Amino acid sequence: MLQGRTGRGLVFCVTLVTMFATGLWLEGRLFAFDLSDPLVALAAVADVGIGLPYLVARGLDVGGGRVVAVTFEYGNAFAIVAGLLNMLVVLDAHDTFRGHR
Repeated sequence: MLQGRTGRGLVFCVTLVTMFATGLWLEGRLFAFDLSDPLVALAAVADVGIGLPYLVARGLDVGGGRVVAVTFEYGNAFAIVAGLLNMLVVLDAHDTFRGHR
């Protein structure tokens, strides 16, 4: 939005935060950093990629996940993909700023 692409920025903000919130609503888990399990550590990095909504969710103590919930894996997928997509949006904004696009 700082680059003058307000419409595109609003779409990404609303969509990514909604995806993250949907992941939490579907009883997904926010993964903790556990270096003994590399896949859990990567999932934690992906979760943190959403930025401020992650910090808000951690502060409100949501995202504990319920493994027995039917929607648990879908919730994990939504939260992880929201973080990864946000990282791609940030990289795209950086490339645009640098004039590579």
